[in-house]
Amino acid sequence: MIARPHNIIGIVYDYDHTLSPHYMQEDTIFRHCGIDAAEFWSSCTALIKEKGYEQELAYMKRLLEDERTRHLSNADLARMGSDLVFFPGVPEFFSELETVVRNPRYAECDLHLEHYVVSSGLKAILEGSRIASYVKAIFGCEFDEDHARISFPKRTISHTQKTQFLFRVNKGLLRLDQDVNDHMPEEARRIPFRHMIYVGDGPTDVPCFTLMKKHGGFAIAVYNPQDATRRSFEKCYALARHADRVHFIAPADYRAGSHLRLILERHITEIADEILERQRQSLEAVRVPAPLP
Repeated sequence: MIARPHNIIGIVYDYDHTLSPHYMQEDTIFRHCGIDAAEFWSSCTALIKEKGYEQELAYMKRLLEDERTRHLSNADLARMGSDLVFFPGVPEFFSELETVVRNPRYAECDLHLEHYVVSSGLKAILEGSRIASYVKAIFGCEFDEDHARISFPKRTISHTQKTQFLFRVNKGLLRLDQDVNDHMPEEARRIPFRHMIYVGDGPTDVPCFTLMKKHGGFAIAVYNPQDATRRSFEKCYALARHADRVHFIAPADYRAGSHLRLILERHITEIADEILERQRQSLEAVRVPAPLP
């Protein structure tokens, strides 16, 4: 069995209302195709309530039914990704956080920081966005194609299914043809949960928040400080105060000096310190003093 060095810190993000104040479809497909967001989401809600559809399948079905969108290809969706709107500091903060692990005191650990996105939105859009070059992997819903047109849902990721991808990051099984259910000893896993951070925005992230806390990871809920209704804040407050699902809540501002950046930088530092101490203890345990002359 190969033991991993465990020198990687992984941050996993939801997308909608976590890295962006909007649903990705609103910045891209709806704007390009002239779709009213309220009417579209209302039609999806009708499918969910009247026919028992899952949320993700409901919106994918509506996109395939609408004459304005069913001609789109995955390449079209990717091109639209450049129109995505982000919270302040995104995407620059991905590379800026590197300064924490590049501190000379961690040089002996060869530390690495990796970013992942797990979304119930469309993977193709995210792959065409400005965040794509900063992240190691993007997981999201996908369409198959027929004659260069989206034709059928190929993959959906519901809020409960998101936890599968936390295990994929944990085990290093990022290819979807790899069985994430295969047994793997803790020492062989690529990124221990205690070295992982999950950032989400609300109740749909509860399964991931719960998994992270259960396995020693770190959970942060973010809210939109520009939301005049305060619903965004109230969701996060309930997760922290009443449900005990997260360690911290913070405004979704990723710029240097913000509350969220301070939390991220501080916890990355704590993980890095732990890695450094574990490596030093491991070396000390196997060190055999030279014989006295």
